Amino acid sequence: MPRYLLIVDYRPGDVPEPMDQWKPDEIRAHMDYYAALNRELTETGELVGGEALTSPADGKEVVSDGHGATVVTDGPFAESKEMLAGYQIVEVESEERALEIAALVSAVPGPGGVPLRQPITVRRVMSNADFDALTE
Repeated sequence: MPRYLLIVDYRPGDVPEPMDQWKPDEIRAHMDYYAALNRELTETGELVGGEALTSPADGKEVVSDGHGATVVTDGPFAESKEMLAGYQIVEVESEERALEIAALVSAVPGPGGVPLRQPITVRRVMSNADFDALTE
């Protein structure tokens, strides 16, 4: 079965206020929604994994040639709206099912319980067959 990466970034959807400006109960409702969705996807065997990530400001960039000194820096960073906030990997029968799950992620509640309608990017994870096709 194909796997798909569902990418959550910092684009706000219909709610421009960042989560650190929400009320504590709104943040709990937001995270509870994700927890319930992830439980459901785990029960159906569709969730491979996923995590929320810390702020882009906490990120590091690593460059190495495998021989010399490794260079670790605090950037450069793309605009924050393009930075990864979290992800889920799902293993599903079809792209259509991956899109259905992405719609559920997009509907996560924000302030006042209003669905965020946050854009979710869906990309198929490459399989061994995809790599084999590149070398034929």
